Amino acid sequence: MTRDASPLSPTTDQIVPHQATAWWIAVLGFLALAVSFSARAALSLAMPLWAKEGWSLAFTSGVGALALTVVALVAPLAGNFLDCRGPRPILVGGLLTLSLGMIIVACSHQSWLLLPGFSLVAAIGFGLVAQHVVATAIAQVTSTRRGLVTGLATSGSTAGQLLLVPALAWLMQDGNWRTGFAALAAAGLILAVVALLWLKPVARQARAATTESGPGLGLRLGALVRQPVFQALFWSFTICGFTTTGAIETHLLPYAAWCGLPPLPSAAAYGLLSGVNLLGMIAVGWLTDRLNRPLLLASIYVLRAGCFVLLLATGSNLEILTIFAVVFGLVDYATVPVTASLVASHLGLRVMGLAMGLIAAGHALGGAAGAFWGGWVAEKYNDYTLLWQASLALALLAGVIILLLPGKTNSSHATAGRSTQPGESIP
Repeated sequence: MTRDASPLSPTTDQIVPHQATAWWIAVLGFLALAVSFSARAALSLAMPLWAKEGWSLAFTSGVGALALTVVALVAPLAGNFLDCRGPRPILVGGLLTLSLGMIIVACSHQSWLLLPGFSLVAAIGFGLVAQHVVATAIAQVTSTRRGLVTGLATSGSTAGQLLLVPALAWLMQDGNWRTGFAALAAAGLILAVVALLWLKPVARQARAATTESGPGLGLRLGALVRQPVFQALFWSFTICGFTTTGAIETHLLPYAAWCGLPPLPSAAAYGLLSGVNLLGMIAVGWLTDRLNRPLLLASIYVLRAGCFVLLLATGSNLEILTIFAVVFGLVDYATVPVTASLVASHLGLRVMGLAMGLIAAGHALGGAAGAFWGGWVAEKYNDYTLLWQASLALALLAGVIILLLPGKTNSSHATAGRSTQPGESIP
């Protein structure tokens, strides 16, 4: 088949509708993301234990920030490789790399070993076993119920925090943090073997889709950055990272303590946020297949902005914090399935991995900026008000940016029950 000259035009050889395969990828992606995001969260669990051993808190915090930067660098490379070779080598390699990093950390007897173990090796694994990889892999093998399948699969990122993080905390409760990291290494190795065997059909499809050489990386990258749609999705998702990973995941519990709220109820509210987050991703994935997606995504950002109004009014009121946790949980990771669907329909499957990788990198950098700037503001003014006000304004800005997107037909809904014809672009 002759390929379309445009690097952003998807072609039939890259759209292989296979709902059963999509569900297999969804199950594996769910489990892989649960392990990956739990491994990322294990750093914060171990930090108090490392402090008791005399390891600098500033140093271990820097380890986390450096890991996030490595994730941002790896994400576009992972996406580009996924476009060319499919998800099997990415997920297998990512799980193996993550496991190796966890082993290095588990064997560390000096703090400096966290840099190669967590901030480099494990962080490469985090960048490979990521939401954008799973979302792209699903889009490449199905054109029906794409939003729902993506929402279910990527919800593993928050399910891990609900199920695995408490288990890790239990393993580390006696100060034996090495056991927790060793358990994560074992889980990653097991899943790597499963992915190697489970994704053979997907690997065959990927080889078939790449028998002819497509446009080079430079052409695809140049075509992407010139697209207003890509710019809108990139900057809105960067803001998403600032307001979630940066502002809330990093500073919500310190803010609750600053307000004088007890640690246990505050932690319970954060756990509630994670639980609702899981439901929110699945629900929005289902809605993605049925509603105007730019309007849906813009509404998520506007509702998120409203959450920061609640946070500004929290003070020492635990009830308001609980209400915030429920509402914010609904819109926390809910941007992922909608954004992935918009990339597939507006930019095309041929470059979806690269596009999602760049967008994920923006999210990571936005998160790093929110975490750092929020800490600087809190320390300088002994107050989080400026952080919440900035997050509110940025979330509204993201909503406005998304409203400017053209409302193309949702490919998941429009192409349900039929295959893409030769030369036809997914709408």
